[in-house]
Amino acid sequence: MTTTDARPETAHGPHGYAKEKDAHLKRLRRIEGQIRGLQRMVEEDVYCIDILTQVSASTKALQSFALRLLEEHLRHCVAQAATEGGEEVDAKVEEATAAIARLLRT
Repeated sequence: MTTTDARPETAHGPHGYAKEKDAHLKRLRRIEGQIRGLQRMVEEDVYCIDILTQVSASTKALQSFALRLLEEHLRHCVAQAATEGGEEVDAKVEEATAAIARLLRT
């Protein structure tokens, strides 16, 4: 699945993040503000190290969000597939493993 793919809700119900959707959106808006702040810093010719410090903070915020989303995926989607058994559990574990690998490369 590429980053532009979007999967609709499955027959199993809403995605694992559904319960925390509002909190996630709030967090993503905060991260968006950090990124816009980086743009302003460059426009205003702020000292390189100060910008790099903010890049680090933004990166950590995105990583933290990704880990939370991954945890919700494991607890909801993977756990549900494991309960149901069959080939679906293998597909979900493979999908989660690939997502973890992508996170580790960043």
